[in-house]
Amino acid sequence: MSNKPRTGLAVAGLSLGTALNPLNSSMIAVALVVLRADFGLDVATVTWVITSFYLASAAGQPLMGRLADRFGPRRMFMLGMGTVAVTCALAPFSPNFALLCVDRAVMALGTATAYPSAVVMIGAIAQRAGTESSRPLGRIQMANTSAAAVGPVAGGLLVGQVGWEALFLVNVPLALAALFIVRKVAPADGVRERGSLAQLVKDSDIPGIAGFVGSLLLVMMALLDVAPGYRWWMLGAGTAIAALFVWRELRFNPPFLDLRLLGRNRPLMLVYLGFAVFSSVYYFVFFGLPQLLQEAGGYDPALVGLLMLPLAATSVLATPWAVRAMGKFGVRRVLIAGVVLLTLVAALMWLLTGSLAIPLVLALTTLMGIPYGTVGIATNQGMFLSVRPQERGVAAGIYQTCRYVGAITATVLIGVFAGGGVDQASWGLMVIAMLVLSAVAFGVTLLWRQRAA
Repeated sequence: MSNKPRTGLAVAGLSLGTALNPLNSSMIAVALVVLRADFGLDVATVTWVITSFYLASAAGQPLMGRLADRFGPRRMFMLGMGTVAVTCALAPFSPNFALLCVDRAVMALGTATAYPSAVVMIGAIAQRAGTESSRPLGRIQMANTSAAAVGPVAGGLLVGQVGWEALFLVNVPLALAALFIVRKVAPADGVRERGSLAQLVKDSDIPGIAGFVGSLLLVMMALLDVAPGYRWWMLGAGTAIAALFVWRELRFNPPFLDLRLLGRNRPLMLVYLGFAVFSSVYYFVFFGLPQLLQEAGGYDPALVGLLMLPLAATSVLATPWAVRAMGKFGVRRVLIAGVVLLTLVAALMWLLTGSLAIPLVLALTTLMGIPYGTVGIATNQGMFLSVRPQERGVAAGIYQTCRYVGAITATVLIGVFAGGGVDQASWGLMVIAMLVLSAVAFGVTLLWRQRAA
């Protein structure tokens, strides 16, 4: 098989594997009512099937990236896909809801291996194909965006025809297909760390990993208010553990996260900050607009889903354009253009305070997809260029966690601005917040420069 078909097939396998995380985070939303009925749950309890996946994904991405850097991305990708296949084959037989949530968390950890591992492998794949890394990265982003968009539609069909069990079972052939494709055509792992198991464990900085995961989980759970009455206790404990984590990482060699290196890598830190702020603006629209259309506009949920589809469609179409533009104008100019467009679209969202007419909504969701696709691939490429090859796994994992930070920020702020429900008055406040965040993202983007080789 020539290099070109092998490269295309390898990227297809990686895209399929990375798409499982956004696919499963969006499919499950349509199954909540059925799960409540089957397990006899209340509304607050059933949301743990989403929260468990969300928390495990956010905490697992950097960890799986670090393991991919140490022990090989191809190996970790296949291990993750195997974990997904086995977990999803067993999940439909869970005897209670608690175990089902555990299955969802384990599945999330399996899918969390895919993106960081794919980013590490992209360098070798692009070099083998003689192309820019932005092209395969763009195809992976398109697959992820498409998966998130079709998730509710596919989930609705599966639940309606088969039941909630199908949401798990459908992952088995998909994960196995990704596993076998990557095993067959992806570049083999280079020489990685070797030694006795005891030495590998000793060098793995287990307390550092535990501190990172523990502090992140506690802070995220506090922000999401998953345990009412304990929010401030969890926030305080998470902050204290984070301080201990920083203290240890600055003294341990080799650390789980090289904080000194991150501190010196200004381009990478600016990518993380800019992407987190950008994501918060995007998720204001992604989470807030459907609520506005249903609560203030009185639109049926099925119609709202259709009105949101152009956002994903145009982001997919914008990605290859952005890839070509980066090749011609550079990453920074494309990134600046994307953030400027984001600011303009955020300002246009003010029009919804006066009218919720379907043509206007369609126009705005269509426009919002363009900066999402553009900034998404540009920050992705900026992250890729800002780190050494041996650090790309953990860097990609932290990058994905920044997406979750942005999503949680938007969720919390929506709750602040619209505690009694999303109406056109509260939407106006959200638009102001989006404009402030867009200005911050613009300032961060102006400061970013590609790291010198």
